[in-house]
Amino acid sequence: MNKLTMTRSAELISNHIIHLFDQLTIDYQNTKYERQKLAATQTEAEEFTILEEIELLTVDIRGYASQVKSYGQIIKNEESAAARLQSLAFINIPSLVQWYLDPHQDYPLLKLYLKMLDYLRLMILEFIKC
Repeated sequence: MNKLTMTRSAELISNHIIHLFDQLTIDYQNTKYERQKLAATQTEAEEFTILEEIELLTVDIRGYASQVKSYGQIIKNEESAAARLQSLAFINIPSLVQWYLDPHQDYPLLKLYLKMLDYLRLMILEFIKC
């Protein structure tokens, strides 16, 4: 890939990240009922509840997307940001994967939000590579 193609690719990915970031803000608000329902069923027996795990992922991933939206780049060391984003895959959190894959857990909006949040994470990783 030549430099012009890479720059154009980074610009397209950046625009997509911004779009996803804005859409996820709306999607998160739309999960309010499901988040309240989930919070009512969670016990604090685990280190973090499912809802807390989702909140932690949200803060971390949206933080990187916010940097792309505000500054057009990842502010901190891109290598460490990429490593951190790799570790933030929700499939790396056993309790979250178990909840997500359980067909008896009826939280369609919250599960869709989590899937789109993970997609945003992957797009940010692609942006870093450009």
